Amino acid sequence: MGDLPDRISLREVGPRDGLQNEAPVPTDDKVELIDALSRTGVSRIEAVSFVHPKAIPQMADADEVWRRAEKADDVRYSALVPNLRGALRALDAGFTEIEVVVSASDTHNRKNVNRSTEESLDDIARLIAEAHERGATVQAIVSTAWGCPYEGDIPTERVVSVASRAVADGADAVSFGDTTGMATPARVTRLVGEFRSRNPETPLNLHFHNTRGTGLANVYAALQLGVDDFDASVGGLGGCPYAPGASGNIASEELVHMLEDMGIATGVDLDALIEVAARAERMVGHKLPSQVLRAGPRTRLTPA
Repeated sequence: MGDLPDRISLREVGPRDGLQNEAPVPTDDKVELIDALSRTGVSRIEAVSFVHPKAIPQMADADEVWRRAEKADDVRYSALVPNLRGALRALDAGFTEIEVVVSASDTHNRKNVNRSTEESLDDIARLIAEAHERGATVQAIVSTAWGCPYEGDIPTERVVSVASRAVADGADAVSFGDTTGMATPARVTRLVGEFRSRNPETPLNLHFHNTRGTGLANVYAALQLGVDDFDASVGGLGGCPYAPGASGNIASEELVHMLEDMGIATGVDLDALIEVAARAERMVGHKLPSQVLRAGPRTRLTPA
């Protein structure tokens, strides 16, 4: 175990990963959420995904949302795509950071994009070449990295092999997604260690869900390995349309609250982020799981 990072990079995924698991939200509200998040100090936002509207109707207005959103100079925006067709849409819309998702679980990949994992990897190789030709970067997101709701545990070697294939084909970075919250600290340590032993120079992001209450514990395990790049979702929005029982991502304000108290900088204004979480809760019309949204930061006092 090494020293903890002094600073982490947080990618806010609420506008995409969060809202795709809700009843369709009006375009105006999506734009408002992205713009509000852009003013919290968050340096990276996953804004939209370019998927077939029949598959994910919640993202059918991706082009309009992105066209209307304010683009803050100090924020990097990215789009998620399932395949080359989606990547071409993202590139045409002006994105220069693209995330492409592939499942380590063949069953989940077929449920998600109607292809085998190997077929998706072949498509990703072509996608990377096209994106690089047009000056964009590509991060390969390997979902079900710590287990699949259909297949159960996925061997670590399988997950590392899928990620390494994308790296060999030119992916600029890798992210491991805990699609249904099956990760635990010991499993995080094992996967990160084995991936880095094969790909020591590849930037690594981790994307945890809190389905079984281990989200922040998993972050702490990763911090001890020097990982400094995490996804989180405002209010704990999120889940997976093709993963039964998957609850939201770790909440952005809970992650910021814990890290800042540990002396690890995030660059995010926690009070402003909590306000956006409250706005997101009103937007979706039901209670969100974030405990920091409920209780406030630990410094909030109650009148005697």
